[in-house]
Amino acid sequence: MPMFYRFALVCSLILAAFSPMSPARAEISPAQKSEFEALIGAYLKEHPEVVRDAMAELERRQKEDEDTARQKAISGLSDQIFNSSMQAVVGNPNGKVTLVEFFDYNCGYCRRTLEDITRLSKEDNDLRIVLKDFPVLGPGSVEAAQIAIALRNQFKGDKYWDFHQKLLSTRGQVGKTQALSVAKDLGADLAKVNADSANPVVRASIEEVMKIADGLNLTGTPSFVLGDEVIVGAVGYDELKAKISSMHKCGKTACG
Repeated sequence: MPMFYRFALVCSLILAAFSPMSPARAEISPAQKSEFEALIGAYLKEHPEVVRDAMAELERRQKEDEDTARQKAISGLSDQIFNSSMQAVVGNPNGKVTLVEFFDYNCGYCRRTLEDITRLSKEDNDLRIVLKDFPVLGPGSVEAAQIAIALRNQFKGDKYWDFHQKLLSTRGQVGKTQALSVAKDLGADLAKVNADSANPVVRASIEEVMKIADGLNLTGTPSFVLGDEVIVGAVGYDELKAKISSMHKCGKTACG
Protein backbone atom coordinates (compact mmCIF):
# COMPACT_ATOMS: atom_id res chain seq x y z
CA MET A 1 0.00 0.00 0.00
CA PRO A 2 1.45 3.45 -0.96
CA MET A 3 2.68 5.59 1.94
CA PHE A 4 0.06 8.29 1.40
CA TYR A 5 -2.81 5.83 1.60
CA ARG A 6 -1.34 4.15 4.66
CA PHE A 7 -1.09 7.56 6.26
CA ALA A 8 -4.68 8.36 5.24
CA LEU A 9 -5.82 5.07 6.77
CA VAL A 10 -4.03 5.82 10.04
CA CYS A 11 -5.58 9.30 10.13
CA SER A 12 -9.06 7.93 9.47
CA LEU A 13 -8.66 5.41 12.28
CA ILE A 14 -7.47 8.15 14.62
CA LEU A 15 -10.37 10.40 13.67
CA ALA A 16 -12.78 7.54 14.19
CA ALA A 17 -11.31 6.88 17.61
CA PHE A 18 -11.74 10.51 18.63
CA SER A 19 -15.24 10.81 17.20
CA PRO A 20 -17.94 11.65 19.79
CA MET A 21 -19.87 8.60 18.54
CA SER A 22 -16.92 6.24 18.99
CA PRO A 23 -17.17 3.84 21.97
CA ALA A 24 -13.37 3.78 22.03
CA ARG A 25 -13.11 7.48 22.71
CA ALA A 26 -13.36 7.07 26.48
CA GLU A 27 -10.47 4.58 26.37
CA ILE A 28 -8.04 7.01 24.68
CA SER A 29 -5.59 8.25 27.26
CA PRO A 30 -3.71 11.59 27.12
CA ALA A 31 -0.52 9.63 26.49
CA GLN A 32 -2.07 7.82 23.51
CA LYS A 33 -3.40 11.09 22.15
CA SER A 34 0.07 12.61 22.35
CA GLU A 35 1.51 9.52 20.64
CA PHE A 36 -0.98 9.82 17.78
CA GLU A 37 -0.20 13.52 17.35
CA ALA A 38 3.53 12.82 17.36
CA LEU A 39 3.05 10.08 14.76
CA ILE A 40 1.19 12.43 12.44
CA GLY A 41 3.68 15.25 13.01
CA ALA A 42 6.66 12.99 12.32
CA TYR A 43 5.09 11.64 9.15
CA LEU A 44 4.34 15.13 7.80
CA LYS A 45 7.91 16.25 8.48
CA GLU A 46 9.25 13.23 6.63
CA HIS A 47 6.71 13.52 3.79
CA PRO A 48 5.73 17.23 3.44
CA GLU A 49 4.51 16.51 -0.10
CA VAL A 50 1.44 14.94 1.51
CA VAL A 51 0.27 18.40 2.56
CA ARG A 52 0.87 19.73 -0.96
CA ASP A 53 -1.08 16.85 -2.49
CA ALA A 54 -3.90 17.28 0.00
CA MET A 55 -4.15 21.00 -0.79
CA ALA A 56 -4.17 20.27 -4.53
CA GLU A 57 -6.97 17.77 -4.04
CA LEU A 58 -8.92 20.26 -1.92
CA GLU A 59 -8.57 22.92 -4.62
CA ARG A 60 -9.67 20.42 -7.28
CA ARG A 61 -12.78 19.51 -5.31
CA GLN A 62 -13.60 23.16 -4.57
CA LYS A 63 -13.30 24.03 -8.27
CA GLU A 64 -15.45 21.07 -9.19
CA ASP A 65 -18.12 22.19 -6.71
CA GLU A 66 -17.88 25.77 -7.99
CA ASP A 67 -18.22 24.64 -11.62
CA THR A 68 -21.25 22.54 -10.75
CA ALA A 69 -22.88 25.47 -8.94
CA ARG A 70 -22.19 27.77 -11.89
CA GLN A 71 -23.66 25.29 -14.34
CA LYS A 72 -26.86 25.22 -12.30
CA ALA A 73 -26.85 29.03 -12.17
CA ILE A 74 -26.39 29.27 -15.95
CA SER A 75 -29.36 26.96 -16.42
CA GLY A 76 -31.53 29.05 -14.10
CA LEU A 77 -30.44 32.38 -15.60
CA SER A 78 -30.14 31.20 -19.20
CA ASP A 79 -32.66 33.61 -20.72
CA GLN A 80 -31.12 36.64 -19.02
CA ILE A 81 -27.59 35.56 -19.91
CA PHE A 82 -28.11 34.78 -23.58
CA ASN A 83 -31.30 36.53 -24.68
CA SER A 84 -31.92 39.62 -22.56
CA SER A 85 -33.44 42.60 -24.35
CA MET A 86 -31.05 44.77 -22.32
CA GLN A 87 -27.80 43.63 -23.88
CA ALA A 88 -25.63 44.39 -26.89
CA VAL A 89 -25.19 41.72 -29.56
CA VAL A 90 -22.36 41.91 -32.09
CA GLY A 91 -20.87 39.49 -34.57
CA ASN A 92 -23.51 37.32 -36.23
CA PRO A 93 -26.80 37.95 -34.35
CA ASN A 94 -28.04 34.57 -35.60
CA GLY A 95 -24.80 32.69 -34.89
CA LYS A 96 -25.11 29.11 -33.67
CA VAL A 97 -22.55 29.65 -30.90
CA THR A 98 -22.87 32.47 -28.39
CA LEU A 99 -19.97 33.89 -26.39
CA VAL A 100 -21.02 36.18 -23.53
CA GLU A 101 -18.46 38.63 -22.15
CA PHE A 102 -18.75 40.52 -18.87
CA PHE A 103 -16.44 43.52 -19.15
CA ASP A 104 -15.53 46.90 -17.68
CA TYR A 105 -14.30 49.80 -19.83
CA ASN A 106 -11.54 50.48 -17.29
CA CYS A 107 -10.34 46.90 -17.16
CA GLY A 108 -6.80 46.49 -18.51
CA TYR A 109 -7.29 42.77 -19.03
CA CYS A 110 -10.47 43.48 -21.01
CA ARG A 111 -8.42 45.74 -23.26
CA ARG A 112 -5.96 42.93 -23.86
CA THR A 113 -8.80 40.51 -24.55
CA LEU A 114 -10.38 42.87 -27.10
CA GLU A 115 -7.84 41.80 -29.71
CA ASP A 116 -8.76 38.14 -29.12
CA ILE A 117 -12.50 38.81 -29.38
CA THR A 118 -12.03 40.90 -32.51
CA ARG A 119 -9.98 38.15 -34.14
CA LEU A 120 -12.51 35.49 -33.21
CA SER A 121 -15.40 37.53 -34.62
CA LYS A 122 -13.55 38.02 -37.93
CA GLU A 123 -12.60 34.36 -38.26
CA ASP A 124 -15.94 32.85 -37.22
CA ASN A 125 -18.98 33.99 -39.20
CA ASP A 126 -21.21 31.81 -37.04
CA LEU A 127 -20.22 33.40 -33.72
CA ARG A 128 -22.69 35.53 -31.80
CA ILE A 129 -21.10 37.79 -29.16
CA VAL A 130 -23.07 39.23 -26.26
CA LEU A 131 -21.51 42.18 -24.44
CA LYS A 132 -22.58 42.76 -20.86
CA ASP A 133 -21.48 45.96 -19.10
CA PHE A 134 -20.20 44.91 -15.69
CA PRO A 135 -18.87 48.20 -14.24
CA VAL A 136 -17.04 47.10 -11.09
CA LEU A 137 -14.01 49.40 -11.19
CA GLY A 138 -15.47 52.63 -9.86
CA PRO A 139 -17.75 55.56 -10.74
CA GLY A 140 -16.05 56.20 -14.08
CA SER A 141 -16.86 52.66 -15.18
CA VAL A 142 -20.51 53.14 -14.22
CA GLU A 143 -20.66 56.41 -16.19
CA ALA A 144 -19.11 54.80 -19.27
CA ALA A 145 -21.55 51.88 -19.02
CA GLN A 146 -24.51 54.24 -18.76
CA ILE A 147 -23.48 56.09 -21.94
CA ALA A 148 -22.76 52.83 -23.76
CA ILE A 149 -26.16 51.37 -22.85
CA ALA A 150 -27.94 54.59 -23.86
CA LEU A 151 -26.10 54.59 -27.18
CA ARG A 152 -27.68 51.28 -28.12
CA ASN A 153 -30.80 53.22 -29.07
CA GLN A 154 -28.77 54.73 -31.93
CA PHE A 155 -26.00 52.26 -32.71
CA LYS A 156 -26.59 48.61 -33.56
CA GLY A 157 -24.42 45.74 -34.74
CA ASP A 158 -21.19 46.82 -36.42
CA LYS A 159 -21.74 50.48 -35.51
CA TYR A 160 -22.00 49.62 -31.83
CA TRP A 161 -19.01 47.28 -32.13
CA ASP A 162 -16.96 50.19 -33.52
CA PHE A 163 -17.92 52.28 -30.47
CA HIS A 164 -17.11 49.45 -28.08
CA GLN A 165 -13.71 48.82 -29.63
CA LYS A 166 -12.74 52.47 -29.69
CA LEU A 167 -13.84 53.19 -26.11
CA LEU A 168 -12.24 50.03 -24.73
CA SER A 169 -9.00 50.95 -26.51
CA THR A 170 -8.92 54.40 -24.90
CA ARG A 171 -5.84 55.01 -22.78
CA GLY A 172 -6.19 56.10 -19.19
CA GLN A 173 -9.32 56.23 -17.09
CA VAL A 174 -12.63 56.11 -18.94
CA GLY A 175 -15.80 57.85 -17.80
CA LYS A 176 -18.70 59.85 -19.18
CA THR A 177 -16.51 62.43 -20.94
CA GLN A 178 -14.50 59.82 -22.83
CA ALA A 179 -17.59 57.79 -23.73
CA LEU A 180 -19.39 60.84 -25.11
CA SER A 181 -16.30 61.87 -27.06
CA VAL A 182 -16.13 58.49 -28.79
CA ALA A 183 -19.86 58.55 -29.46
CA LYS A 184 -19.55 62.03 -31.00
CA ASP A 185 -16.65 60.94 -33.22
CA LEU A 186 -18.86 58.17 -34.58
CA GLY A 187 -21.74 60.53 -35.35
CA ALA A 188 -24.06 60.00 -32.39
CA ASP A 189 -26.72 62.52 -31.37
CA LEU A 190 -25.26 63.52 -27.99
CA ALA A 191 -28.43 65.25 -26.80
CA LYS A 192 -30.32 62.01 -27.31
CA VAL A 193 -27.54 59.97 -25.67
CA ASN A 194 -27.64 62.18 -22.57
CA ALA A 195 -31.42 61.98 -22.41
CA ASP A 196 -31.46 58.23 -22.91
CA SER A 197 -28.79 57.71 -20.24
CA ALA A 198 -31.32 58.93 -17.65
CA ASN A 199 -33.86 56.32 -18.74
CA PRO A 200 -34.64 53.74 -15.99
CA VAL A 201 -33.85 51.01 -18.53
CA VAL A 202 -30.15 51.92 -18.28
CA ARG A 203 -30.09 51.35 -14.55
CA ALA A 204 -32.17 48.19 -14.94
CA SER A 205 -29.66 46.86 -17.48
CA ILE A 206 -26.73 47.29 -15.10
CA GLU A 207 -28.72 45.82 -12.21
CA GLU A 208 -29.61 42.79 -14.31
CA VAL A 209 -25.94 42.15 -15.13
CA MET A 210 -24.99 42.56 -11.46
CA LYS A 211 -27.65 40.01 -10.52
CA ILE A 212 -26.39 37.55 -13.13
CA ALA A 213 -22.78 38.07 -12.03
CA ASP A 214 -23.77 37.44 -8.42
CA GLY A 215 -25.56 34.25 -9.41
CA LEU A 216 -22.48 33.07 -11.30
CA ASN A 217 -20.14 34.17 -8.50
CA LEU A 218 -18.20 36.50 -10.81
CA THR A 219 -15.85 38.87 -9.03
CA GLY A 220 -13.86 40.41 -11.87
CA THR A 221 -13.50 41.11 -15.55
CA PRO A 222 -13.25 39.83 -18.13
CA SER A 223 -15.43 36.81 -17.50
CA PHE A 224 -17.21 34.74 -20.12
CA VAL A 225 -20.08 32.32 -20.45
CA LEU A 226 -19.86 29.77 -23.24
CA GLY A 227 -22.37 26.95 -23.26
CA ASP A 228 -22.68 25.79 -19.67
CA GLU A 229 -19.18 26.92 -18.68
CA VAL A 230 -17.97 30.08 -16.97
CA ILE A 231 -14.50 31.17 -18.10
CA VAL A 232 -12.81 33.60 -15.73
CA GLY A 233 -10.02 35.94 -16.77
CA ALA A 234 -8.10 36.89 -19.88
CA VAL A 235 -7.41 33.30 -20.88
CA GLY A 236 -6.18 34.21 -24.35
CA TYR A 237 -7.16 33.58 -27.96
CA ASP A 238 -6.06 29.93 -28.14
CA GLU A 239 -8.18 28.76 -25.22
CA LEU A 240 -11.26 30.67 -26.34
CA LYS A 241 -10.81 29.46 -29.91
CA ALA A 242 -10.52 25.84 -28.80
CA LYS A 243 -13.64 26.02 -26.65
CA ILE A 244 -15.66 27.77 -29.37
CA SER A 245 -14.54 25.18 -31.92
CA SER A 246 -15.71 22.43 -29.55
CA MET A 247 -19.07 24.18 -29.20
CA HIS A 248 -19.47 24.11 -32.99
CA LYS A 249 -18.44 20.48 -33.10
CA CYS A 250 -20.36 18.90 -30.22
CA GLY A 251 -22.28 21.62 -28.39
CA LYS A 252 -19.89 21.57 -25.42
CA THR A 253 -16.72 23.47 -24.55
CA ALA A 254 -14.81 20.17 -24.50
CA CYS A 255 -15.75 17.20 -26.68
CA GLY A 256 -15.26 13.79 -25.14
